[in-house]
Amino acid sequence: MAVKRAIQAYEVMMGEHPLKQPLPTQQIQQIDPFLLIHHHANFVEPGTDRWNAGVGPHPHRGFSPVTFMWEGGVQHRDSRGNNSVVDDGGVQWMDVGLGIIHSERPPAALCENGGMQEIIQIWINLPKASKQMEPKYIPLQKNEMPEVPMHPDLRVSAGSPIAGGPMGPLKSAYPVSSVHGTSTTAEVAFEVKEGENGLLYLLNGGGRLEGYGMVEEYFLYHLEPGVHVFHPSVATKLLFVSAKPIQEKLETYGPFVMNNQTEIMEAMRDYQMGKMGYLVERDLP
Repeated sequence: MAVKRAIQAYEVMMGEHPLKQPLPTQQIQQIDPFLLIHHHANFVEPGTDRWNAGVGPHPHRGFSPVTFMWEGGVQHRDSRGNNSVVDDGGVQWMDVGLGIIHSERPPAALCENGGMQEIIQIWINLPKASKQMEPKYIPLQKNEMPEVPMHPDLRVSAGSPIAGGPMGPLKSAYPVSSVHGTSTTAEVAFEVKEGENGLLYLLNGGGRLEGYGMVEEYFLYHLEPGVHVFHPSVATKLLFVSAKPIQEKLETYGPFVMNNQTEIMEAMRDYQMGKMGYLVERDLP
């Protein structure tokens, strides 16, 4: 069977932000090493106050929060001095390791002029050996990633997710294959290597997956190892990621992903003591 399970995204609220969340659900806590997937699509009104939009400063430790862009982009600022805008089609990757404080706002131009913002953020666990690494921020613009043949809007960010396709330029702390964008009506072949968990999420559109049948928007498909050929019936926005499970004990609390409760308490203490740094956004451009 090509698909282990099909998981429908359900709507949740993150503060004032409505999201579609296919992972976790009440039935499935994680698909190792993938912990969480948030699909956010929202119209930003012209004249929006950028300091009260998006997500303000907050900490992370022990995993990789990764944001894939379709429309509108994101401005990232963090306690390590990084400050950049990743535009439509780009990727914002962080291996946060021992900890960082960052914010994710709509870019200033989007707040001023208005428009759609559509992104997916996915949380990818890090193995114990990498949870105390120095944080690393990797911004990739769309034109810095190779395109998938016959699908110029599908871009490969990491690994080799397309059978016979290009390698992505991103080197993360834990090996992951990833591709995102919009597929045309030509077929595309995703490859889940032996021993890996592969995930395919459709933001809109739909089509047929060989060996399985029809697939549709707002569903996450957990794929078996092998090559999975997708035939879109219309132009379809999608995300595909694949990686080997880490298979370590997991303890989580909000933005901290560690291996035991003691490490969670240490993360909370370090954040409160300022060991993850500080971020005062209004001093920044």
